[in-house]
Amino acid sequence: MCGGPQSVTTDTERKPPLSHRETMVIVFGVLLPLFLGSLSQSIAASALPTIGRALGASGDLSWIITAYLLTQTAATPLFGKFSDTHGRRATMQIALWVFIAGSLACALAPNITMLVAARAVQGIAAGGLTSIPMTVLGDLAPPKYRARYYTYFSLVYITAGAMGPALGGFFAEYVHWSAIFWTPLPFAFLALVITRRLLLKLPSFHQYHKLDLAGALLIVGASLSSMFVLTAGGKTYAWASPQIAGLAILSLLLWIGFVRRLQTAPEPLIPLDIITNRIVRWAVIANALGWSGIIGLNIYLPVWLQTMSGMTPSQSGLSLMIVMVGLNLGALTGAQLASRITHYKRIPLVSLVVCIGATLWMAWRAAGMEFLELQIVLAIWGFSFGPVAPVTSVSMQNTMPQHRLGTAVGSMAFVRGLFSTFIVAIFGVIVLHALPDGDSAAAANAFRTLFLVAAGCLGASLVSLLFLEERPLGTKRPG
Repeated sequence: MCGGPQSVTTDTERKPPLSHRETMVIVFGVLLPLFLGSLSQSIAASALPTIGRALGASGDLSWIITAYLLTQTAATPLFGKFSDTHGRRATMQIALWVFIAGSLACALAPNITMLVAARAVQGIAAGGLTSIPMTVLGDLAPPKYRARYYTYFSLVYITAGAMGPALGGFFAEYVHWSAIFWTPLPFAFLALVITRRLLLKLPSFHQYHKLDLAGALLIVGASLSSMFVLTAGGKTYAWASPQIAGLAILSLLLWIGFVRRLQTAPEPLIPLDIITNRIVRWAVIANALGWSGIIGLNIYLPVWLQTMSGMTPSQSGLSLMIVMVGLNLGALTGAQLASRITHYKRIPLVSLVVCIGATLWMAWRAAGMEFLELQIVLAIWGFSFGPVAPVTSVSMQNTMPQHRLGTAVGSMAFVRGLFSTFIVAIFGVIVLHALPDGDSAAAANAFRTLFLVAAGCLGASLVSLLFLEERPLGTKRPG
């Protein structure tokens, strides 16, 4: 099972407690890496048709997104454990250098194969850029007040994710698709300088962890083979072909190997003692299921708007900015209420029902909406999901000891990333297979199916949230 790490050390006794101002400076210092990781996840969405035309590879476009999500998923728990062992500062610096290398490779990619490979490198870096800042927050504030600080992280993460399609569409239409990957580089170098200095002041809670590289390779191999079966089956190869059958068998064996690895590794990629905690389990599942539907739609909504409403890439990206506003306001509301009321779970339960209703409305109106109707529905959709993220994240962190916080945050991000990767791949199969036919009715049916699958994810998140136990949030400062 899960072997215990050898020792726990802390240097908080050698560092004076941080003031509120010092805490805020560190919080704002790690927001730039978080912004880069979230932006890179969605920035290519609006540019997919343009990239496909430029590189002559319209059938493989979904891999530009899924390769990033897949490696991000596998790398996130590794970064979490590494940061628990070697500190947040060193881990953040490594993630930023890998991000710089991946971005350069993306910008210079001469074909779709190289671009997908480079996006996979970017995804590895994103595993650290999006998870370490949340772990840093856990080092700075007690759970009860962590929800208030979470507002800043939510604002940046959601804003970056929503800005991605707009920026990507603008660069693809008016500059060049490679500008999508050149633009973040100066900000990545700036983040290197900022975090190198600021994170020296961070309280440290070190515990030695073994990195389960074998588990990471198994999950990447299992996911890759499964996704190839999903994307190539019935299109590139017949479902009954030896290629698809062989890959399906390989995928099954790799998934079995991954489960076996979780059961036998001294320190598996996802520690079983964390997942078996009831609060952690339901918080992780509710968070992952909800976000997978939101991330999947955020990536393919620009394609929907370009296909069904005739928008340009930049117009489709700008039309989604209302989602950013709604998500931010909803997350702000949820985070503030969670730190002030006893039954903090009620807010996301009610809002998720509204979110599901908005998603079903989009399914009903998949053939096209009037602009005002679209903006109203997207605003409601974003706002009503907003409270889910802070409540599930803080509920999970509230149960974990400080020296395992990085591992726990990484585990939540791993499950969320795994779910999202498969949902995005399934959405790609649903939509991208229907678009080349040029049949508007078939395209509308494909998008209708996409919205219904997203509503199903949100519904499953609602059920999981019902099982999540409300436990009083801690008020003791870390250390």
